[in-house]
Amino acid sequence: MMYTIKTNSVEETQEIARKIGKWVSSGMILTLEGDLGAGKTTFTKGFAKGLDITRNVNSPTFNIIKEYQGRIPLYHMDVYRLEGGSDDIGLDDYLFGNGVCVVEWASLIEDLLPEERLDIKIYREGENQRRIELTPIGKIYESIRKVL
Repeated sequence: MMYTIKTNSVEETQEIARKIGKWVSSGMILTLEGDLGAGKTTFTKGFAKGLDITRNVNSPTFNIIKEYQGRIPLYHMDVYRLEGGSDDIGLDDYLFGNGVCVVEWASLIEDLLPEERLDIKIYREGENQRRIELTPIGKIYESIRKVL
């Protein structure tokens, strides 16, 4: 089942993400897809607040992975630039570790991702309007409906 949420501001998008951040538990994986400027990093900033992370969150585009400490460690990944060289950076250590992973451009490493996860797609529908589609895959992720 897919859930669709429409937001009308950066604050609304971050609030939805914050609630999801409060809900997640260790070992969970969220994938984020959306065009450039759709709001993937904006979403992740709100998500980090839900994990009680106080440090500023920004795009890991050039770092590929950024780690943040909170209630649960957050591994924020942007795999856009990997192009098949993902084995070199130890992605499995993060994907199957004790933190929570947010993976931007996850479709590029689809074959490396666990089958169970929360897929999130963000669509820009106006200057500040966004449509967020959440697709839980696996039993543990289906409880997202309680958050929404």
